[in-house]
Amino acid sequence: MKTLNSCNDLIIDKLGHLYFEGPRCHPFCEKESSRSSTRIEGIPDSYQEQLCQNAKRTKSWRLNIKNMVSVRCKMVVNAVLESMDISATLVELGTVDITENLSKAKRQQLKTTLKLFGLELIEDKKEVLVEEIVNIIVQMIHHSDEQLKTNFSDYLSKQLNHDYTYLSNLFSEIKGSTIEHFIISHEIEVAKEFLSYHELTLSEIAWKLHYCSVAHLSHQFKLVTGLTPTEYKNAEMQKRIPIENV
Repeated sequence: MKTLNSCNDLIIDKLGHLYFEGPRCHPFCEKESSRSSTRIEGIPDSYQEQLCQNAKRTKSWRLNIKNMVSVRCKMVVNAVLESMDISATLVELGTVDITENLSKAKRQQLKTTLKLFGLELIEDKKEVLVEEIVNIIVQMIHHSDEQLKTNFSDYLSKQLNHDYTYLSNLFSEIKGSTIEHFIISHEIEVAKEFLSYHELTLSEIAWKLHYCSVAHLSHQFKLVTGLTPTEYKNAEMQKRIPIENV
């Protein structure tokens, strides 16, 4: 059975059938133009509104899904759930609320199917917490233009109701990398995206990513990529990494 490298390898047609294609030449071929929107592209508004209404009156069970970090991954998960006749009341980055308590066999089937798309159903409490950290960071960097009114460590602690030192140590234990390095890696991927489109100046990119100066962004960019932003922008081959692989 074919294993896919990322959610980018999946196309979902309007009927909900699953089709496969080879790797795309550009990992960000579907530009997520609305960074602040929580709507799921490709799914009718009426269906999403129905999910919201169902969430208000239906008992639900929460699933935590690793590597579910983009709009395309949300679409993949929706399609998988529909193909298995599992009703969802909520589909967000990393989490899904469903209306049934899955049997052991059906849960295993869901695990196996999600794994085909590089997604993983997680149940260990520590891994779930780390994935929540990941999703907060991805949401903040890739899908929102709002600037935090407090420092990130305080924001994360408040969101997850845990001391930041505990969260930081747990993240490093599970991921083998620090939260700070993870944030920088994602910021640089967004910077690459902006540079590829040739729409913003480096000063504008630094401002959007909340860097204090162009020099600071350029320094971090070269540390991660080995190139200055200008060298990357002028390069014939602009190497990009899908969000779920950062």
